[in-house]
Amino acid sequence: MLLIFNESQRFSQVWLWAIILSTSFIPVIGLYQQMVAGVPFGNNPMSNLGLGLMLLFDAALLFFFWSIRLVTEIDHHEIRLAYRPFMRRSILWSDVQKAEVVNYGFVGGWGVRYSPQYGKVYNVNGKMGLALELKNGDKLCIGTQQPEDLEAALKQIRR
Repeated sequence: MLLIFNESQRFSQVWLWAIILSTSFIPVIGLYQQMVAGVPFGNNPMSNLGLGLMLLFDAALLFFFWSIRLVTEIDHHEIRLAYRPFMRRSILWSDVQKAEVVNYGFVGGWGVRYSPQYGKVYNVNGKMGLALELKNGDKLCIGTQQPEDLEAALKQIRR
Protein backbone atom coordinates (compact mmCIF):
# COMPACT_ATOMS: atom_id res chain seq x y z
CA MET A 1 0.00 0.00 0.00
CA LEU A 2 1.04 3.57 -0.63
CA LEU A 3 2.08 5.36 2.56
CA ILE A 4 0.36 8.66 3.20
CA PHE A 5 2.21 9.34 6.46
CA ASN A 6 5.59 8.08 7.65
CA GLU A 7 7.50 9.30 10.69
CA SER A 8 10.51 7.93 12.55
CA GLN A 9 11.35 9.59 15.86
CA ARG A 10 14.14 9.08 18.34
CA PHE A 11 15.07 10.58 21.66
CA SER A 12 16.50 14.01 20.84
CA GLN A 13 16.51 15.70 24.24
CA VAL A 14 19.89 17.37 24.74
CA TRP A 15 19.79 16.89 28.52
CA LEU A 16 19.30 13.11 28.11
CA TRP A 17 22.27 12.77 25.78
CA ALA A 18 24.37 15.04 28.03
CA ILE A 19 23.73 12.74 31.00
CA ILE A 20 24.44 9.54 29.07
CA LEU A 21 27.58 10.92 27.41
CA SER A 22 28.92 12.52 30.59
CA THR A 23 28.75 9.21 32.47
CA SER A 24 30.84 7.64 29.70
CA PHE A 25 33.72 10.03 30.37
CA ILE A 26 34.26 8.77 33.92
CA PRO A 27 35.62 5.31 32.97
CA VAL A 28 37.55 6.81 30.02
CA ILE A 29 39.30 9.28 32.33
CA GLY A 30 39.85 6.56 34.93
CA LEU A 31 41.33 4.13 32.43
CA TYR A 32 43.60 6.83 31.00
CA GLN A 33 44.75 7.95 34.43
CA GLN A 34 45.43 4.41 35.70
CA MET A 35 46.77 2.73 32.54
CA VAL A 36 48.58 5.58 30.77
CA ALA A 37 49.56 7.98 33.56
CA GLY A 38 50.02 5.20 36.14
CA VAL A 39 48.11 7.12 38.82
CA PRO A 40 45.23 5.42 40.69
CA PHE A 41 41.82 6.97 39.89
CA GLY A 42 40.13 8.13 43.10
CA ASN A 43 40.64 7.34 46.80
CA ASN A 44 39.50 3.72 46.42
CA PRO A 45 40.42 2.93 42.80
CA MET A 46 38.50 0.41 40.75
CA SER A 47 40.50 -2.17 38.83
CA ASN A 48 41.29 -1.57 35.17
CA LEU A 49 38.96 -4.46 34.37
CA GLY A 50 36.17 -2.84 36.40
CA LEU A 51 36.66 0.48 34.63
CA GLY A 52 36.67 -1.32 31.27
CA LEU A 53 33.43 -3.11 32.13
CA MET A 54 31.90 0.20 33.24
CA LEU A 55 32.90 1.72 29.90
CA LEU A 56 31.32 -1.21 28.03
CA PHE A 57 28.11 -0.81 30.05
CA ASP A 58 28.00 2.92 29.26
CA ALA A 59 28.60 2.20 25.56
CA ALA A 60 25.79 -0.37 25.57
CA LEU A 61 23.46 2.13 27.26
CA LEU A 62 24.39 4.77 24.71
CA PHE A 63 23.72 2.35 21.83
CA PHE A 64 20.42 1.26 23.43
CA PHE A 65 19.05 4.83 23.64
CA TRP A 66 20.37 5.63 20.17
CA SER A 67 18.58 2.56 18.71
CA ILE A 68 15.14 3.34 20.19
CA ARG A 69 12.74 4.54 17.48
CA LEU A 70 9.06 5.35 17.39
CA VAL A 71 7.97 4.63 13.84
CA THR A 72 4.50 5.44 12.56
CA GLU A 73 3.33 4.45 9.08
CA ILE A 74 -0.16 5.16 7.82
CA ASP A 75 -1.83 4.08 4.62
CA HIS A 76 -5.49 3.75 3.61
CA HIS A 77 -5.65 0.25 5.06
CA GLU A 78 -3.92 0.47 8.46
CA ILE A 79 -1.75 2.25 10.99
CA ARG A 80 1.56 0.54 11.73
CA LEU A 81 3.26 1.43 14.98
CA ALA A 82 6.71 0.23 16.04
CA TYR A 83 8.45 1.21 19.24
CA ARG A 84 11.75 -0.37 18.29
CA PRO A 85 13.21 -2.56 19.68
CA PHE A 86 10.27 -3.30 21.99
CA MET A 87 7.07 -3.78 20.05
CA ARG A 88 5.22 -3.62 16.74
CA ARG A 89 1.50 -3.25 16.23
CA SER A 90 -0.87 -2.83 13.31
CA ILE A 91 -4.31 -1.31 13.60
CA LEU A 92 -6.78 -1.62 10.75
CA TRP A 93 -8.74 1.52 9.96
CA SER A 94 -11.87 -0.66 10.02
CA ASP A 95 -11.20 -1.18 13.77
CA VAL A 96 -10.91 2.55 14.49
CA GLN A 97 -13.95 4.39 15.79
CA LYS A 98 -12.30 7.80 16.23
CA ALA A 99 -8.94 9.29 15.22
CA GLU A 100 -7.74 12.82 15.87
CA VAL A 101 -4.54 14.76 16.36
CA VAL A 102 -4.45 16.05 19.94
CA ASN A 103 -2.27 17.87 22.41
CA TYR A 104 -2.05 15.20 25.10
CA GLY A 105 0.14 17.32 27.38
CA PHE A 106 2.72 15.85 29.72
CA VAL A 107 1.98 12.22 30.64
CA GLY A 108 4.75 11.72 33.18
CA GLY A 109 7.72 11.27 30.88
CA TRP A 110 8.63 9.61 27.62
CA GLY A 111 8.33 6.02 26.55
CA VAL A 112 5.14 4.04 26.96
CA ARG A 113 2.86 5.70 29.47
CA TYR A 114 -0.75 5.42 30.55
CA SER A 115 -3.16 8.34 30.41
CA PRO A 116 -6.72 8.09 31.75
CA GLN A 117 -7.91 10.17 28.80
CA TYR A 118 -5.87 8.59 25.97
CA GLY A 119 -5.00 5.09 27.19
CA LYS A 120 -1.50 3.90 26.27
CA VAL A 121 0.64 6.80 25.06
CA TYR A 122 3.71 6.01 22.95
CA ASN A 123 6.06 8.98 22.76
CA VAL A 124 9.70 10.02 22.65
CA ASN A 125 9.36 13.79 22.76
CA GLY A 126 6.75 16.54 22.75
CA LYS A 127 3.06 16.54 23.53
CA MET A 128 1.24 16.11 20.23
CA GLY A 129 -0.10 12.79 19.01
CA LEU A 130 -2.64 10.72 17.14
CA ALA A 131 -5.35 9.72 19.61
CA LEU A 132 -7.20 6.59 18.57
CA GLU A 133 -10.36 5.13 20.02
CA LEU A 134 -10.97 1.62 18.77
CA LYS A 135 -14.33 -0.04 18.29
CA ASN A 136 -13.49 -2.53 21.06
CA GLY A 137 -13.12 0.38 23.53
CA ASP A 138 -9.31 0.44 23.66
CA LYS A 139 -7.59 3.81 23.47
CA LEU A 140 -4.06 4.73 22.49
CA CYS A 141 -2.09 7.76 21.45
CA ILE A 142 0.98 7.83 19.19
CA GLY A 143 3.28 10.81 19.63
CA THR A 144 4.27 12.90 16.64
CA GLN A 145 6.62 15.73 15.78
CA GLN A 146 4.66 16.36 12.56
CA PRO A 147 1.09 17.16 13.69
CA GLU A 148 0.21 19.14 10.55
CA ASP A 149 1.31 16.34 8.21
CA LEU A 150 -0.55 13.81 10.36
CA GLU A 151 -3.71 15.91 10.22
CA ALA A 152 -3.40 16.11 6.42
CA ALA A 153 -3.06 12.31 6.28
CA LEU A 154 -6.22 11.89 8.36
CA LYS A 155 -8.10 14.18 5.96
CA GLN A 156 -7.01 11.99 3.04
CA ILE A 157 -8.29 8.88 4.80
CA ARG A 158 -11.64 10.47 5.71
CA ARG A 159 -12.42 11.23 2.05
